[in-house]
Amino acid sequence: MSLAKPSFKKVILPHPAKETLPTMYDLPSEDPEEPGLPDEFHIWQPQLCSETFRPPNYQSERVFVASDLNLYYDPNHTAWYKRPDWFAVVGISRLYQGRELRMSYVIWQEEVRPIVAIELLSASTRDQDLGYSERTGKPPTKWEVYEQILAIPYYVTFDRVSNELRIFKLDGGSYQPQTIDNAQFWIPELQLGIGLWLGQYRGLNRLWLRWYDQDGNWIPTEAERTELQRQRAELERQRAEHERQQKELAQQRAQQLAERLRQMGINPDEI
Repeated sequence: MSLAKPSFKKVILPHPAKETLPTMYDLPSEDPEEPGLPDEFHIWQPQLCSETFRPPNYQSERVFVASDLNLYYDPNHTAWYKRPDWFAVVGISRLYQGRELRMSYVIWQEEVRPIVAIELLSASTRDQDLGYSERTGKPPTKWEVYEQILAIPYYVTFDRVSNELRIFKLDGGSYQPQTIDNAQFWIPELQLGIGLWLGQYRGLNRLWLRWYDQDGNWIPTEAERTELQRQRAELERQRAEHERQQKELAQQRAQQLAERLRQMGINPDEI
């Protein structure tokens, strides 16, 4: 009697979410049914944050920043997203897979969470941004996503009307309000601090959020760096011109002295 050969059922392992779920090319970066930004401040303030966000412990090509870009966070609900006013991710290529500009940020594709998110408070979003509102439907609130799902280590809110800056740090799975000293707060993981700066940006003089370095110096924008370089070049030109004038003056004095000596019957070359 011959023994029947055992049959083996082929097991197909599921592919990772990164390969099977929608990518940034499939998921939109904007919702056409949503209204536009509330005002220009919501454009300029994120720009200033981006211009001054240069953590020294990461190469510029390993830093990604975005404002008003859809952030997709749940692989089980691929249409759910939040749109931070500004957020930063470190330790990841500035370009998607090192070659493409991002259309959205899809967490199951990127596999790296943001390290900090910023929300600019307005009357219509204040309660949700600060975690006061409760979930009314299936999608979680913005606070729940940042705190519990993405576990973003630092969450910053700024109210431009009251100029109130709040910073929350993830501690034990929940956001804890942080003490802000002199409107500044240091983030050791970034070797950067964020605070309120009184100055002119985009022609408007007011309090702005911006980043500062370990010496307490505000990190300059591109325009400020260009102006600083111009000033340094001008100082160098003035220094060189001063040295040239001093040299000419010294030569004139030497010639005058030689002339007086000759008038006295003394050969200046023999002195």
